[in-house]
Amino acid sequence: MRPFNYSKIKEEKCDSEIPGLIAAIYKFAGKQELYLKQRPDELEKLVEIAKIQSTEASNAIEGIVTTNTRIKQLVEEKTTPKNRDEEQIAGYRDVLNIIHESFDTIPIIQNYILREESECS
Repeated sequence: MRPFNYSKIKEEKCDSEIPGLIAAIYKFAGKQELYLKQRPDELEKLVEIAKIQSTEASNAIEGIVTTNTRIKQLVEEKTTPKNRDEEQIAGYRDVLNIIHESFDTIPIIQNYILREESECS
């Protein structure tokens, strides 16, 4: 990993665009909260769709493929894996669930990110 010297940041002037971007982040975060309160069911459906698509795409990169129906069943935990490829898909699903359920308590550090799925449970 490449080291970064944060002490140089103190010497730099703040770009005038940065406060505007920070304000936009807060604005959109507020809208997100509004959507979470007004349409929680729709957002939950979108999360489930995203999990399925993420699982399919990530496993395809690794050369692990199965039918769309089978991936959906595995991600929704409506079936059990039949072979090693499907176990990999289920493992990815489990890690996604951990991330979605505990994102606010997971430290973003190299050692944690590189941990095996079985260690996270």
